[in-house]
Amino acid sequence: MRRREFLKTAAQGAVATSFGGITLAQQTKPAASAAISHAPASTAAHKPPAAKPKLSLNVKDQGATGDGRTKDTLAIQQTIERCSMFGGGEVFVPAGNYLTGALALRSGVTLRLDDGATLNGSPDVTTDYPFAEVRWEGHFMKGYSAFISATDATDIGIVGPGRIVATPAIKGRLERPSGYRLPALLEFTNCKNVNIENLYTEQTGMWSIHPLFCENVTFKNVTVKSGADGIDVDSCRHVLIDGCNFDTTDDSISLKSGRGLEGNTIGRPTEDVTITNCTFFDRVWACIGIGSETSGGIRGVKVDHCKCNGAGTFAIYIKSRPGRGAFIEDISMNDLEVSGAKLGFLRFNILNSGVEDKPNLVPGDEGIPTIRNFRFSNIKVHDVPILVDGSSIDPKKPLEGFSLTNVTGTCGNTAPGNRPRGFPEHIPAMISLANIHNAVLSGIHVTVTDFKGPMLATYNVTGTGLSGAVELAAADRPKVPDPIQPPATPYVLR
Repeated sequence: MRRREFLKTAAQGAVATSFGGITLAQQTKPAASAAISHAPASTAAHKPPAAKPKLSLNVKDQGATGDGRTKDTLAIQQTIERCSMFGGGEVFVPAGNYLTGALALRSGVTLRLDDGATLNGSPDVTTDYPFAEVRWEGHFMKGYSAFISATDATDIGIVGPGRIVATPAIKGRLERPSGYRLPALLEFTNCKNVNIENLYTEQTGMWSIHPLFCENVTFKNVTVKSGADGIDVDSCRHVLIDGCNFDTTDDSISLKSGRGLEGNTIGRPTEDVTITNCTFFDRVWACIGIGSETSGGIRGVKVDHCKCNGAGTFAIYIKSRPGRGAFIEDISMNDLEVSGAKLGFLRFNILNSGVEDKPNLVPGDEGIPTIRNFRFSNIKVHDVPILVDGSSIDPKKPLEGFSLTNVTGTCGNTAPGNRPRGFPEHIPAMISLANIHNAVLSGIHVTVTDFKGPMLATYNVTGTGLSGAVELAAADRPKVPDPIQPPATPYVLR
């Protein structure tokens, strides 16, 4: 159906249109959403071996008060050290409010918070959180230690049902004017077999939970409330995030692996990540963000049986830029329910997301991230403005392999009076794709309301299910940045 005929027919009432494997019904009122059943996911391959407590030590036996006024840092840390020295086991925190500065877990120690037990972060940031070498937005720098941290530890855990709450004195990500990174809530660096389970966590202005260079990490039944990112998985492998609930003010989950020449030279990818049975609500950015710090590579990500109840931009956002290098590959998402996403369901932007970071850039074509095998299936959307913004891809390195199959629900409501703040004035199409090879679109049956553009617009795209697409207008095609030149002097880690 030609665009003019489509609009004329749509103005007269409801109409169904199809092209390839896509059917979209235009009507004035959205259809009711059908519920999706959630099948249990197999997690055995990702479950790290549980630390087997050899003994249990009570922090009150070492002098902790839990009165909410006395700083219990020394008593709790001494209990952790004592437990580790005795061969490992459990440090028990009974009910109470424990005011404490930064704490460090040791190998073989599980911190168990009783029902009614809360660890409250000290507001004295400059005195109660020691300096450390930390990674922030893909670079190593000087910063304050996390509220609870571990470095080079194995077989560690924090289990509830208690609470860990940061001080509201942490405002923003960086201290002014020093520029030092402020404390994360939980941070694990170069650790193996980490288990975080049945906890309530709350952070203010800084990233909440940050595993870095870790292996075999499980987050299970964790509530993550954060004034910034929720969980930032950074150059880690074998990670399971299962049954967690996110209320965040930036990406609920962000997958990262370093930035620019530094991250690319270190070359530690994030790989083998499973996210299942989670619920997301994010106010500013995405429910799941991949990037934009991708210079070590990201691969083998599986997301299934999740609900995205709100996103400040797109529910799923895959992002990077030239100068990052490395790869983003084998991303698979299945059985998602998406509502409240202010800009749409899915975007990939591999051209200009994140800080350019001159001169710390991977030069030439090597610096253009390689992207391949993005698969999305069994997606239920409710009143998302558009389905896919997938045009910001460098033509020198097209996306090799993209599938969007079995999508149902309601879309549109992009008339000027309905658009949320920040929504672009011009919308190329309900699905916009550029520079993609081997695309597969099928089983897309959504009801569209108050949308005047084409349903599918493509440029330099091959594959199946593309019949009926219009050509993406020249003004809507990706703006490719200038090539990145080699640095004046060779880069070395220092």
